[in-house]
Amino acid sequence: MGIGTRHIICSLLASFINAQVVQWDIARRERLGLELDTRQTRSIEEVIINDKLNGGYFATCNIGTPAQDVTLQLDTGSSDIWVPASSSGICTKSSSSSGCVLGSYSAEGSSSFEDAGKGDFSITYVDGSRANGDYFTDVFEIGDTAIPDMTMGLGLEANIPYGIVGVGYALNEATKSFIYPNLPIQMQHEGLISTIAYSLWLNDLDAGTGSILFGGIDTEKYKGDLTRINIYADPRTGAFTSFRVALTSVQAISDSGTDALSSKEFPVSVVLDSGTTLSYLPTDLVSQMWREVGAVYSNDVRAAVIPCSRAASTGYFSFGFAGPGGPVINLAMDELVLPLTLGENQPLFDFGPYRGQEACRFGVQSSSAGPYLLGDTFLRSAYVVYDLYNNEIGMAATDFNATDSNVVPFEDSGARIPSATVAPHQDSIRGTGSPNPPTYSASNGFQDDHENSVSAPAACRWFSVALAMVGTITWIIAQGVIDSTSDLHTMDML
Repeated sequence: MGIGTRHIICSLLASFINAQVVQWDIARRERLGLELDTRQTRSIEEVIINDKLNGGYFATCNIGTPAQDVTLQLDTGSSDIWVPASSSGICTKSSSSSGCVLGSYSAEGSSSFEDAGKGDFSITYVDGSRANGDYFTDVFEIGDTAIPDMTMGLGLEANIPYGIVGVGYALNEATKSFIYPNLPIQMQHEGLISTIAYSLWLNDLDAGTGSILFGGIDTEKYKGDLTRINIYADPRTGAFTSFRVALTSVQAISDSGTDALSSKEFPVSVVLDSGTTLSYLPTDLVSQMWREVGAVYSNDVRAAVIPCSRAASTGYFSFGFAGPGGPVINLAMDELVLPLTLGENQPLFDFGPYRGQEACRFGVQSSSAGPYLLGDTFLRSAYVVYDLYNNEIGMAATDFNATDSNVVPFEDSGARIPSATVAPHQDSIRGTGSPNPPTYSASNGFQDDHENSVSAPAACRWFSVALAMVGTITWIIAQGVIDSTSDLHTMDML
């Protein structure tokens, strides 16, 4: 749940344990409205559920004795497990469309509940979602494995009707008065996994499920080489608190040409965050991406939109990391064009260059300042290994809809990512930022309807579009020129 959207609900698929790896399956479904000894080598995997409209990946766990089922959002951008209390206002709503339909937790209903005695639990996210309450310990069950005395937060007050399972660095926990072993660390302490690491496979936008594999990698879930790159410490504190890596290049590639996009921010420090639906990059870089694909910015929707038909474009963006020889991840348009509303019919552009065409949301948005985020619209195209012991990320192109599996566990505590080679030039990365824009030779290849493609005016032009069930909203065409009054530093607020 990190720093991004919190607007989704999902359900559990299968989970299983596989010799010192732990795997959870993760899956998605439609949104909920947001009110605002020498150890044998093992790993654990879980299916996670994916929401196509708003993103977000969820898995069901069991808490307490007897077990209480709760479905929690998986988040690499935060570090605490917390669950809504059954007695909280958000869970006791009488409306059939409200309440904690993904489950909640009753302390009185668990004989193994203990007050952690570590002070108050309080967490707030950038999008305004929050939870407050107490820290407690209880049995936390994942797949067929139970972790006793897991420290968690109990949301006595919250404005979102489901909880979070954060798998980030312990130093990023909500509490500032103490540090406790969070889920990845506790898994290692219990001997469920050999080292503090996991890999994430979200699959494509149309897939219902992906998986998170604790303690190992699955070589059948990616293509090409798996490359290790550095995670960077917080520049202010020198501590490792988030999965921050160096984005060193972006190319726009289509059948009409290739453009090397520029930014004064290169190398861009980006955080890999599964709790954020979209991706957020510097304004100068994103304005070039929007112009390549013909995306337009809406002040009312507070996001760039694009004709839904552009999902069929064969053009793609190529993201390079850690300099020459580092991993390269290609983002196809069918992963970057997302629906604005539930159902098959999307709102139509009322007039302007795209009149009569269905409008969808574009998967890369603009931020005027860091932290810059690569969320689910990026992570679906990458197989990512998070090594919290060695402070490294392993990255390769995902193998969409892979059906085979070959799990390779980490050998022992502190072992490097299996089958991965290190990026050869990452230690010599220097600032390469340039204000010079590309020639946009790739733009025609992205825009399948050339007579409706957006030209580059001297200033922004305005037009309106009718958004079904909402009314008329105003859009601003963004082509290297962005209205200074627009609020571009926004998370997913829809």
